[in-house]
Amino acid sequence: MAVTDEAILRIKEMIIAGELAPGDRLPPEKELSDRLGLSRSSLREAVKALEVIRVLDVRRGDGTYVTSLEPRLLLEAMSFVVDLHDDQSILEIFAVRRILESSASSLAARRADADAIARLREIVAGVDHAADVESLVAHDLEFHGGIAEATGNAYLASLIDSLSSHTVRARIWRGITQENVVDRTLQEHHAILDAIASGDADLASALTVVHVSGVEQWLREAL
Repeated sequence: MAVTDEAILRIKEMIIAGELAPGDRLPPEKELSDRLGLSRSSLREAVKALEVIRVLDVRRGDGTYVTSLEPRLLLEAMSFVVDLHDDQSILEIFAVRRILESSASSLAARRADADAIARLREIVAGVDHAADVESLVAHDLEFHGGIAEATGNAYLASLIDSLSSHTVRARIWRGITQENVVDRTLQEHHAILDAIASGDADLASALTVVHVSGVEQWLREAL
């Protein structure tokens, strides 16, 4: 194992063991390197790597801290990777989205409270076929993100959000607008929401599969 990898692993073990909790400040560099039996240079490289993936937060002149370790923060790196897609990987990402988003709709139908339903209705009511592409993209992100949040599962919501590329969505909505099927797409959003609001988990899941699969098929033909 490379020395830097060992340093990363040792810091990870400290977090898992509870020696370092979210928000805690790491011991000074020399103290920590002596404690772990590692060189200061390898420790420094490990800290840089863990900062990139949002596990540590280096505050110049103040010290290094463990972040909140919230799912949203830890999955940020995946969003970056998704934006580096090629045409084939877009389709693979949509296949994953189809699985995750249908599960999210099913879970939301069982767990969403009145406030979550009201919020989703506001989102759906806030856009129509006359909206421009950027507005449609924003609506799409907010609608699907709202369903994910309504599940009460922070990791699921963050994972879905990390797979939601603004660039890909803009490309899709631009094509949908040109083909005059915006109304149908927005009606599908209404139908999914109605199923969630009525507590019909199976219907909500099935409608989401159809919705995402339709976009996936359009994208497959467009590539």
